Amino acid sequence: MGEIRAGFHHIAIEVSDMDRSIAFYRELLGMRLTERHEAGEVPAIPFALAFLRSGADHHDLVLAHDPRKRYHTRTDDDVREGPAGFHHFAFRCANREAWLAKLRKTRAMGVEIVRGPVVHSAWQPRGEGSWGESESFYVLDPDGHRLEMFCDMATIADDGRYVDASGESIEGPIAEEI
Repeated sequence: MGEIRAGFHHIAIEVSDMDRSIAFYRELLGMRLTERHEAGEVPAIPFALAFLRSGADHHDLVLAHDPRKRYHTRTDDDVREGPAGFHHFAFRCANREAWLAKLRKTRAMGVEIVRGPVVHSAWQPRGEGSWGESESFYVLDPDGHRLEMFCDMATIADDGRYVDASGESIEGPIAEEI
C-alpha cells in the first residue's frame, strides 16, 4: 500500500478540435498553455498535443488530436454501445468559496451543468446518498468528456475514520481495505 503516495498527476484526452478545446479549458478553468505541438514533430508521435497547466507543473492536462481520424459528435448509440472509456475526471477547488465562484462562472458562460450541484454523502444531512464526502457539479467539455468540479472532499485518517473539510470526524463510515 502507498506505492504511488506521490499521487496521480495528469490525464491525456483525445479532442476533435484542438483550438476549441484549448479555449474551453482556458476560459472555464483558467488553465494556461505550456506547449503546443503539431502531429509528427517527433516521428513516434503522430498526434497533435497541447499541454495545459493549472499551477507550476509543466502540465496537468494533455489534449491530443489525431489528424488522421474522422471525428463525429457523440450520439445516443455511442453512450449505449462501444469501447470502454473513462466516466469523468475532476478538478479540486481550493475551498467552497472558490467552488461557488467556479459554479457562477460556469453558469455565466452558459455551460450546461449535467449533474449537481450535489453533496456526495450518505452521512451528511445535505447529502444525496452517494459517496466521496464532497460537494460537486458536473459539465461536459466540447467533446462530451465529463468534468467534475468539487470541493471539501473528506480525508481518511490512519484508523479509517472519515474526516470532513473542517477537520471533524464523520460519524458512521470507516474506510477499510477489503
